[in-house]
Amino acid sequence: MFGYEVFSEFYDKFMENVNYGARAEYVLSLFERFGEKPSLMLDLGCGTGEFIKEFSKKGIECIGADPSLEMLAVAREKCPNSLFLNQSGAELDLYGTVDSAVCLMDTLNHITEYDELCETISKVSLFLEPGKLFVFDINTEYKHREVLADNAFVFENDEIFCTWRNFTDSELLTDIYLDFFKLSGNGMYERSGEDFSEKAYSDEQLKSALNLAGMEVLGIFGDMSNELPTHDEERVYYVARKVK
Repeated sequence: MFGYEVFSEFYDKFMENVNYGARAEYVLSLFERFGEKPSLMLDLGCGTGEFIKEFSKKGIECIGADPSLEMLAVAREKCPNSLFLNQSGAELDLYGTVDSAVCLMDTLNHITEYDELCETISKVSLFLEPGKLFVFDINTEYKHREVLADNAFVFENDEIFCTWRNFTDSELLTDIYLDFFKLSGNGMYERSGEDFSEKAYSDEQLKSALNLAGMEVLGIFGDMSNELPTHDEERVYYVARKVK
């Protein structure tokens, strides 16, 4: 998984269009749909802690794990009462079990080797209580093929200008290159950069990884939807239960 050493400074600014409150409500509705009410939740790839902040408002105790120290530093400021661990999914080692687990905002796409993806899901299963749910989202093959592809994007606000360039190969591995231009006190711009990769996985690959980890898929949904994904869905949610 990637470090987000530079991107951590700008991440929240460029995610301002994400309604974390609404997405947290949606995720909790998926737990409720299958008869579960989380009380101790693992947020794998918790980033800057926005989801943990929202789940905590609902009285849910949260454990956040992320491989980026820089992202965790931001998260700790927002959620000082939550436990944060500097761990990747494949390195996950909790102090005990949890009764719910989430992995959101395409965190699993940042695992670009299938063996590591399987190991990550196995680690989640290891620390999840039997019969409890793992909810995650993932960017689809369609998004990598048709939206990310070899495209470039520009993002800007009052403080930062960013160029985002993608290069996608035939296996739907997308290399992403970010250049940030931050306005400094003297009116000049300071440049910094970050690069990482994302990988699209098929439904068959994901179901196989879950099955190997002792989980069964209960439902697959379109983005913020209670319906099956459409053919042009860009983000899909999976609900899996650890088999007793």
